[in-house]
Amino acid sequence: MSIRGKIWKFGNDVDTDVIIPARYLNTSDQQELACHCMEDADPDFVRKVAAGDIILAGKNFGCGSSREHAPVAIKGAGIRLVIAESFARIFYRNAFNIGLPILELPQSGIEIEEGDDVGVDIETGVITDHTTGKQYTANPIPQFMRELLAAGGLVSYVRSRRATIA
Repeated sequence: MSIRGKIWKFGNDVDTDVIIPARYLNTSDQQELACHCMEDADPDFVRKVAAGDIILAGKNFGCGSSREHAPVAIKGAGIRLVIAESFARIFYRNAFNIGLPILELPQSGIEIEEGDDVGVDIETGVITDHTTGKQYTANPIPQFMRELLAAGGLVSYVRSRRATIA
């Protein structure tokens, strides 16, 4: 799977309250959550982001509470991929559970700038900054996690496996 999009850059320790503020957790509707994605970090984010764009962040992305609402809001906003130096463990798992691809890139591709046009090969972890021509190598997503993504997330994966077993 390949993904190509514009970069939206955030720093270290982006917690789930920044991704989707707690005041909006009275719904689990993906589109409603998407309307408030990252609004405490950038109030205009959802008006500027386009379907297929990519978030690039530093260390510990998705720290804080274990709410699944955070990756749901990101995916609902049209973000196709999150790249970070590291992820909080629960965010990492929640992202794959809902079918949001994430990649760990040491040093977060520090040279990649907001607005750059970036292409990513999910299978190999190769990231190409088409704006600068530079390439980076992220930790590839393990095969099982790619299967979860291909199925659309954990629930869809389990349903498809049950259908093949029955």
